[in-house]
Amino acid sequence: MRLNNKLYLALGMAFTTTLLAGCGGSSGGANNVTPTPTTPAVPDTTPPTWQAGRFDSSTQFANRCAAPRSGIDPFENKAYPDVAGTAMHEKMWLRSFSHETYLWYDEIIDNDPNGFATVAAYFDQLKTFETTASGRDKDEFHFSESYEDFKKESQDGVSASFGINWTIPQTRMAYVGYIDDNTPAADAGVQRGDRLLKVGDIDFATFNSRDIAQYNQVLAAFIPQKDQTVTLTLLGRDGQEKTVSLTAKDLALVPVKNSQVFEFEGKQIGYVQFNQFVASGQADLIAAFNQFSQNNVDELVLDMRYNGGGLVFQASQLSYMIAGSQSNNRTYSVKTHNDKQSSKNEPLGFVDQSINWTTLEYNNDQLPSAQMNRVYMLTTNDTASASESVINALRGIDVEVILIGGNTRGKPYGFLPEQNCGTVYYTIQTKSANEKGFGDYEDGFIVTPQANIIGEIGLDAKVPGCVLSDDFTKELGDKTEGLFAGALHHISTGACPTNEASRQARTTQTFMNTNNAAPFDLPFQPLKHGAVYTTIKQGK
Repeated sequence: MRLNNKLYLALGMAFTTTLLAGCGGSSGGANNVTPTPTTPAVPDTTPPTWQAGRFDSSTQFANRCAAPRSGIDPFENKAYPDVAGTAMHEKMWLRSFSHETYLWYDEIIDNDPNGFATVAAYFDQLKTFETTASGRDKDEFHFSESYEDFKKESQDGVSASFGINWTIPQTRMAYVGYIDDNTPAADAGVQRGDRLLKVGDIDFATFNSRDIAQYNQVLAAFIPQKDQTVTLTLLGRDGQEKTVSLTAKDLALVPVKNSQVFEFEGKQIGYVQFNQFVASGQADLIAAFNQFSQNNVDELVLDMRYNGGGLVFQASQLSYMIAGSQSNNRTYSVKTHNDKQSSKNEPLGFVDQSINWTTLEYNNDQLPSAQMNRVYMLTTNDTASASESVINALRGIDVEVILIGGNTRGKPYGFLPEQNCGTVYYTIQTKSANEKGFGDYEDGFIVTPQANIIGEIGLDAKVPGCVLSDDFTKELGDKTEGLFAGALHHISTGACPTNEASRQARTTQTFMNTNNAAPFDLPFQPLKHGAVYTTIKQGK
């Protein structure tokens, strides 16, 4: 995995390292990338000529590769489309493809591709460098990955991992958000709340991120390759240091955990931890909502504090399973392309059927629904993209959303993964809005006390709720864990907890909102922060 294929974000921004097959805001499916041209490419080893301001069709350059693959694609069981070409063909394809589909194509500087040593370096700058109102980069989600990694993640639902899902609530402060069972991390005794001190002999808090050797060594703790072994020194939540040696394996993603229904002050409460919008999570998500529906839950707590996004159609399914009949004939989202692609602008309704993700067809069934007028969502800066689209969609049909935790990441955008010459590229192509036309949450949804919202007209990025710190002293799903307990407190009293945890959370939130340019960077895996659209056909 090339470092320059990943988006660089400050370590103050939270992230997890379980890779997804596409996330919040695009037009791609779980198992497919955009189709390649229908006419086979013709070999051409003469580099094309760049001319400023002139853009030929991307199809003229597609699949002409400096190092063409040969033989049969094991994922598709057909010949690779590659033919002999040059690196300049690959760059010119990226240039034209970006000019055709990038949401802010008119903000890309048309630099001479010959000035960039690699295709990856050229792609990295084919984006806008404008900023949001808060000073963040407008496009923090521009990246690529290998075709093999993409297919393995999307088709098989696996990725190379230790089983650790990290979160970084502050600069140079990485915690284990949760671990998956029966993984190298679980077997080694790694627990939620363990804080990363060292990777090998390198101190995480003070390492020199400009030293490529140190950088790569630290990176391996977060984005390992299969069979790679890393030694980590961790500070346990019991205050004791421990050193573990972990070897990465291809592990199945675990999107749904800790589903439960219990009685609380005479009410039936439903809770589920939902980590990723991926096809493999559909069955367990449906099972959870069958449980909620059959038990007639009065309140629902949806824990998406580490859910960075995924399949938009699944996000629409989740929204239907929350809202039920309130969503009838309503719009989940409308995606808007650039002015060249405006014919593709289209609404997506609330999806009330399960999906066969192999054939990309709806099944002939009806999803369960909890029929909630209100939902509590546990959120942090890791909550992004498709997760945020659920918040936005429900608010668009007047389902009350109460956020417990921290402000969300901020990504109303999407992309369609596009493959060329063995690399899958992600470049922002759409922006989404809800039924009421609101989609301006580029800096995230802001958790706001109810008193500060009353009287305001229309929707904005302020969402009622309670600012609370992520509680690393307790396991997720524990009713005494800080965010979960905060939701129960609000259910009981209609108000937020007024305690030290709340005060500390407000302080942390201020830090996160005002310190957007931390001095140390690591590659960020934005597949956790994307929304992938796809075309689902009507089932037979």
